[in-house]
Amino acid sequence: MGNDQQLQKARRVIDIEIAALRRIRRQLGPSFLQAIALMRKRLEAGGKIIVTGIGKSGHIGHKISSTLASTGTTSVTLDPVDAAHGDLGVVSKKDLVLILSYSGSTNELLRVVPLLKRLGTPIIVMTGNLRSHIARQSNVVLDVSVEQEACPLNLAPTSSTTAMLAMGDALAMVLLESRGFRREDFARLHPAGPIGRQLLLPVSEIMRPRASVAVCTTNTTVGKALTEISAKRCGAAIVLDKRGKVAGIYTHGDFARGFQKDPHIGQRPLKAVMTKNPVTIKVQSLAVKALRIFETHRIEDLVVVDTARRPVGLVDAQDLTRFRLL
Repeated sequence: MGNDQQLQKARRVIDIEIAALRRIRRQLGPSFLQAIALMRKRLEAGGKIIVTGIGKSGHIGHKISSTLASTGTTSVTLDPVDAAHGDLGVVSKKDLVLILSYSGSTNELLRVVPLLKRLGTPIIVMTGNLRSHIARQSNVVLDVSVEQEACPLNLAPTSSTTAMLAMGDALAMVLLESRGFRREDFARLHPAGPIGRQLLLPVSEIMRPRASVAVCTTNTTVGKALTEISAKRCGAAIVLDKRGKVAGIYTHGDFARGFQKDPHIGQRPLKAVMTKNPVTIKVQSLAVKALRIFETHRIEDLVVVDTARRPVGLVDAQDLTRFRLL
């Protein structure tokens, strides 16, 4: 098989799966809304979403359950084989079971359904066979039927599993929005990821503490301020008023620009050349706020203050890269 033929066949697979997704999009309707309402009701009552399936559908079920859990919906998976050997104990009457079975006639699942019915646990099924026994025993049926599999033999689950995965994502995302799930909630569930770092990391953990920052008064000369900036290896000096509060900021960039106009700028006091009332951030703020300030104001250094506007540190734009916030 030549390269062109391989690419042509690969495109055919993708085209078939795109067609399957368009089909299930058209099939969305009242049953989807019923599924969302039932899932919300169970979650609000303290229950969880239990996802089960066998084979390829089982793998898709694991992904759906993981997506639900990561977006604030309590969810676990249940192996239908193990369910009949003790694992059914994970299911309570408050829960909801989401079954994935394209044929609707998988023996392992057929054995589990009566046990779930006996517990009184509601069932939602994703299936391509709306007349199957599992479909008839379910509270809500989600139609994920496709016209053909992308497999050239029309045997290996391909389009059908893609349809199930997309339907699962649709359930998870609609639940996410309907339950008011926020970026901050996502961050709490993903503390090691970039969003978690942005939203949960406090400014106090990324700032340079006051002892490591050049701090001067309004009467300090530019020359002395530069000496202090070099000694502390930072890019700016925080300028204080008589009460010890932030009055301004003077950066190495300010000096470079000012020197071009006035070669004797080193003798001038900071109050004459500093940026007055600079943008600040409170020490109890989160790093994501600092990130937004840098993006909005196009600055290189951000003064961190306490509630009385006394400086406690400085955030350099380079620090955001070091903490992988950019």
